[in-house]
Amino acid sequence: MDRKDLDRYKRVLLEKRGEMSIASAEAESPIPAAGHQQGDPVDQANANNEAELQIHLHETDLRLLRAIEDALARIRHGTFGTCEACQNPISRARLEAVPWARLCRDCKERQHG
Repeated sequence: MDRKDLDRYKRVLLEKRGEMSIASAEAESPIPAAGHQQGDPVDQANANNEAELQIHLHETDLRLLRAIEDALARIRHGTFGTCEACQNPISRARLEAVPWARLCRDCKERQHG
């Protein structure tokens, strides 16, 4: 992969990281407290479900940020675009869709298959 492509992927990754940081900073409501004994049982159940959803979304965002940081590190170390499992190049189409991909499509499918 040439320097021009690496620079473009780096810009895409930095932009995505910036978008996530802005979205995180603009989040209006903190995670609601689960198990709080206020309101009727339906309100309590809704509050618990909302808390679980917010926690899940937060964990998903953290995993994505970690994947983006790892991809930026691979760019710095010269290993970006190489599958961590088989050491073959990750296809351009996969990197366009998921620029933080660590595995080629075949290895990713084997991982989940």
